[in-house]
Amino acid sequence: MKTIEYIFTFEDGRKKDFLFEWDKSTVELKGIKPLTELPSWTDLGFHKCPNCPLQSSEVKHCPLAVALVNMVQFFDGLKSFEKTHLVVKMEGKEISQETTCQKGVSAMMGLVSAASGCPHLAFFKPMAYFHLPLSDKENTIYRATSMYLLAQYFLAKEGKKHEVDLTGLNTIYNNAAIVNAAMADRLRDASNTDSAINAIVTLDIYAKTVPMHIDTSLSSLKNLFSSYLNYDIIK
Repeated sequence: MKTIEYIFTFEDGRKKDFLFEWDKSTVELKGIKPLTELPSWTDLGFHKCPNCPLQSSEVKHCPLAVALVNMVQFFDGLKSFEKTHLVVKMEGKEISQETTCQKGVSAMMGLVSAASGCPHLAFFKPMAYFHLPLSDKENTIYRATSMYLLAQYFLAKEGKKHEVDLTGLNTIYNNAAIVNAAMADRLRDASNTDSAINAIVTLDIYAKTVPMHIDTSLSSLKNLFSSYLNYDIIK
């Protein structure tokens, strides 16, 4: 079992601990069990994503909304820029940073969203499994493109259609941007304050800007691979 723990310590001394566990055999994330009685804003038809492939006749609740219920309810009442000391513990590693509710919740949302069961966000599950909280744009682009190209390797090994032009990655991020926008509409009805809303907005910014910067950012990373480019390791 692989564990990821988010520990928030606020300026008034309050603490909140979120513990998540990856089941390595099923690649499912535990620790996001919602309340027994779900609020109405989790209904699939409530601000439903225009690109959602799920049918209300078959699925009653939006899986992403359900996965975020406990998180949203705890941070309701906290302002986006309220300061917090965040510690993230992951298998012998520990990352700590003085940050804000917005940034801390956004990082945690990214982890939970990928494992929520949302069909459009499931493509990010490998990144969530190798979670890196509070990463910057350049790091995110490197990890996202590496993830996508490794997926193409597995597709090629199985004789399935694959690519190296990252067209599919742009599609994945464009769909994620639509999901984030609809989720922000849900959260405006779910929360009295802006911490959760702005956290999803932060994720949305990444979803919208990553496709725009893939080509330029990858070009800036090209020199890192000079050993591969200047030496033929495939004999």
